[in-house]
Amino acid sequence: MRVRELHRAEAADVVATVFRGLSPHSRYLRFHAPVPRLTAAMHRRLADLDGRRRAALVAECHHRPVGIARLATTGDSAAEIAIAVVDPWQRKGVGTRLVAELATLAAALDYTALHGDVLHDNQPMLRLVRRLLPGARLTRTEDDVVHVRYPLTVTHEDLVADLR
Repeated sequence: MRVRELHRAEAADVVATVFRGLSPHSRYLRFHAPVPRLTAAMHRRLADLDGRRRAALVAECHHRPVGIARLATTGDSAAEIAIAVVDPWQRKGVGTRLVAELATLAAALDYTALHGDVLHDNQPMLRLVRRLLPGARLTRTEDDVVHVRYPLTVTHEDLVADLR
């Protein structure tokens, strides 16, 4: 398996391939809603990469996409992340590699923090977060979503939050 940057010219095909490899349950966990198919607008948004404000990595095995990790700036030097791994490759280290390399990419792009939302039922992803991102703050919301925030650099805000 190799992980590399996903480029805009190939993103539409890779997004479609990975989406097709997700079961209805995996799609629900990724999108937090039943998503039987990608709408044209969703597909365009997921494939819209510029390498800075919206960047992605693709995991490939035998030149076939088996996972995507995406980051999108939220305008505050932080980036929201999202990961999808096709069902046959889940729990085989693909997500771990994608998250680790996405954190490295985010730091290289001068982001100071990563954040994202994980459904409380997605225990495998929450275990991955706890294992791979020590120090990540996990906050459960009223709607059974766990908000994850992981500082890539220690800021004054992080220090104050740690004191609370």
